Amino acid sequence: MINIKPYINIPNALSFYRLLSFPFVIFFALNRYENIFVILLVINLITDVLDGMFARLLRQQTEFGAKLDAFADIGMYITAIIGIILFKAEELAPHFLSLSIFMVVFIIPKIISFLKYRTFPSLHLYSSKIGGYMQGFFFFILFVFDFYVLFYYIMIIWGILSFLEQIIIVSITSEPKSNAKGLYWIFKTN
Repeated sequence: MINIKPYINIPNALSFYRLLSFPFVIFFALNRYENIFVILLVINLITDVLDGMFARLLRQQTEFGAKLDAFADIGMYITAIIGIILFKAEELAPHFLSLSIFMVVFIIPKIISFLKYRTFPSLHLYSSKIGGYMQGFFFFILFVFDFYVLFYYIMIIWGILSFLEQIIIVSITSEPKSNAKGLYWIFKTN
């Protein structure tokens, strides 16, 4: 019998909530309920911050939790992109090329990791954490207030650099890494 007790904790519950909410958020977006979509997106952004914070504070960082959070993050990216397409396409149309590059570079480490290790990465790099906060803040500002070009490009450039770090790490490591911190720590341990 599988002991599920180690998997039941506050950080995992928050990540699991994000996974469960994913189809509902998509439903409200596709049915053009922008206000409900924005409220659920903001709740997901907050729970994304809280799950990592609680995992560190309560010393409940686990391999399972890292993977659960990574899957929930993918769902949140998909949700945010769908929201952008449905509700903010006009504002972002002049920046389609940079957003496309961002999305391609976001997907590449996932493809490499899946092909190489048969799993998606859960690296949790420092650059990714900072980028995630920036992206979350950008989505919040975009959907609740307005589109700010300077902040958009700062977020895009940081995100692309962070995704490039992920690409390098999944390309040079021989096994999947969780909570890798960054390229510096990968080289330091080898």
